[in-house]
Amino acid sequence: MSKSADGSSQPSGSPTDKVFGAREQLAIWLLLISAFVVILNETVMGVALPRLMEDLHITASAGQWLTTAFLLTMSVVIPITGMLIQRVTTRTLFITAMTLFSLGTLIAAAAPGFGVLVIGRVVQACGTAIMMPLLMTTVVTLVPDNQRGRLMGRISIVISVAPALGPTLSGLILQVLDWRWLFIVVLPIALVALLLGILRMPNVGEQRKARIDALSVVLSALGFGGIVYGLSQIGSAANGDAMIQPWIPLVVGGLALGTFIWRQLLLQKQDRALLDLRTFHSRPFALSVVLFVFSAMALFGSLILLPIYVQNVLGHNTLETGLLLLPGGLLMGLMGPIVGRMVDNRGARFVLIPGTILTAIALWSMGLFTDTTSVWQVLATHLLLSLGLAGVFTPLFTVSLGSLPQQLASYGSATIATVQQVAGAAGTALFVTVMTIVSTSAAGSPEAVDAHALAEGTRAAFLIGGVAATIGVVIAFFVRDSAPVEASSQEL
Repeated sequence: MSKSADGSSQPSGSPTDKVFGAREQLAIWLLLISAFVVILNETVMGVALPRLMEDLHITASAGQWLTTAFLLTMSVVIPITGMLIQRVTTRTLFITAMTLFSLGTLIAAAAPGFGVLVIGRVVQACGTAIMMPLLMTTVVTLVPDNQRGRLMGRISIVISVAPALGPTLSGLILQVLDWRWLFIVVLPIALVALLLGILRMPNVGEQRKARIDALSVVLSALGFGGIVYGLSQIGSAANGDAMIQPWIPLVVGGLALGTFIWRQLLLQKQDRALLDLRTFHSRPFALSVVLFVFSAMALFGSLILLPIYVQNVLGHNTLETGLLLLPGGLLMGLMGPIVGRMVDNRGARFVLIPGTILTAIALWSMGLFTDTTSVWQVLATHLLLSLGLAGVFTPLFTVSLGSLPQQLASYGSATIATVQQVAGAAGTALFVTVMTIVSTSAAGSPEAVDAHALAEGTRAAFLIGGVAATIGVVIAFFVRDSAPVEASSQEL
């Protein structure tokens, strides 16, 4: 036992008395490698879609389901992971996640047609959804406070480099091989990670038994799933080919989400919440979540828009586009550990405020892109954006999860992962919709959109991103490092 700041007794596993030895480091590294693989897989579909449409004889609207089904599954499963981490051992949950991901990858690689390929993507997403919250919760559980920034920096590598490598890897594979190799290349890596987990993954933290509230699961699926699906249909609606009017799933999702929140406030008094919202009693956590929204919108919105701009406006092919975006992702990965050490030594605000400012400058600069912009200017601006985002995610992870009591860490991880997913879908929908509306207006009709009109559309979308990033700068000034607060059973 050890003493806390207020003199009360704490178990030896508390943040003030952690041992971070070989066993704990092995668990973190296995989770980091596995998370990198599953997130890398998440971003390979964008570049591959034209090839899949041709080979599988499907329309663009049908092909989008390879991404939409993945996002929907993620948004449904992630909110449940907070409860799962509390009730299932680390080793069992890791093996389950990697088994699902490996099985989904095998199904996708062997898929005889489009329907089975979608099923494979859904099974993959079930494993992917578990991995990131499990990784973040394990870091908070195992890593001492004075080393947490460095580990969060490594998580930032996973979040930033994997999405950047996805399109590049996809472009390289599709240049010489069949689309199935997108999954065949990933499968042995996933299987090795699964085998290592079976042999070496230790259990960390303490589990507890409690009844699962089935109604909360249903409300969570309808709420988060409805919102993500509605957002994903906004861009299609702007093109006139949406399967359903976006406002319908958005309204259903909003009502279900409101009911879900109300039920969690009731259940958390009995310590039975599917997603415990007492995490928001921590002001640093609450502000960090808001800033995560704007940062995720900027990251995912730019990831979807820049390839469209580079290919359809500047005229570069998919491989050249992937290689152009690669340096930015590598820069974010390189900066992750450096930023982590700075957070450990100087505090989060020392990095967070400059990071949000650089992000805003980069997005405003992208608002200056035209159909004659040099590719070197695009590269330089993307590097600036990557540098800014590198200074945002690591301190936010550290501040948000570090401000929570350990018993709420898994719920905090699940909340952040859910927010990133929904905000990413919102950013993608917002950027694509603005681009579509402005470019169509500039051209006079969807059929007449040319490079010049599309450049106007992308410029307008990036300016919207600049506004969102500027709001993030203001929020960053209010985010402060804080010691974990004690959880209470009182209602929010």
